[in-house]
Amino acid sequence: MEPFIKHVLYDYSYLILFELSFGYFLLLYFGIAPLFLAICRFLESRKLLHKIRPEEVSRRQVVFEIKHSLKSIVVFGFSIIPVIYFVRLGIIDLLPNTWLTVLVGIIALTLWNEVHFYLVHRLMHQKFMMKQVHYIHHKSHVPTVYSVYSFHWVEALLLSTVPLTILPFIPFSILAVFIFPLVSILLNFAGHCNYRFGNGKGNGWKHFGTYHNEHHSRGRKNYGFALNFLDKLFSRQNR
Repeated sequence: MEPFIKHVLYDYSYLILFELSFGYFLLLYFGIAPLFLAICRFLESRKLLHKIRPEEVSRRQVVFEIKHSLKSIVVFGFSIIPVIYFVRLGIIDLLPNTWLTVLVGIIALTLWNEVHFYLVHRLMHQKFMMKQVHYIHHKSHVPTVYSVYSFHWVEALLLSTVPLTILPFIPFSILAVFIFPLVSILLNFAGHCNYRFGNGKGNGWKHFGTYHNEHHSRGRKNYGFALNFLDKLFSRQNR
């Protein structure tokens, strides 16, 4: 396994690395989204999940989301190139791929993503960025699993820099970096699928989907990703 990983890291051309990264994000999006939605509907039939907004989403909206998600996936495909470039220069150090380094790395990247996303999302809600960039994501008034990557390319570019903004300073296992997008998109699906556990009352983790749906549908001023600790610290509406 390790010799193969080193071969990929140091010998593959940047074109092949882009193609692999692009294909990976395509698989995450088109492979998991319909499965995630099917599971939500099954759990809804068992009364374990409940729809947040009752409105039916139009086919036109889903087509719009997929169209812009494809553009974002192209941008995400390029995100691996500067990471590998810095690895080859020795600017980014990598840890060995053990169960511990992979698990700790995924947790650390997920926590860093909370900070990174919060900062980017606050920027997106500044007047100019909202009008010129972030409006695309908010076209999904009732979000769906297909809206998770529905961004303007500028927003996609900023969001794609999660690993690049931490790897030069803290070493990670490359497998943790590889697995992180899977964890990220699963959390994204949970926040955009229009389903929740429970009745939506209270401040528990079960209502994460409700918070983000209200951010889309009611302009609720919460900017966090899956956790709301930064919103509690910095947003009056969430204190």
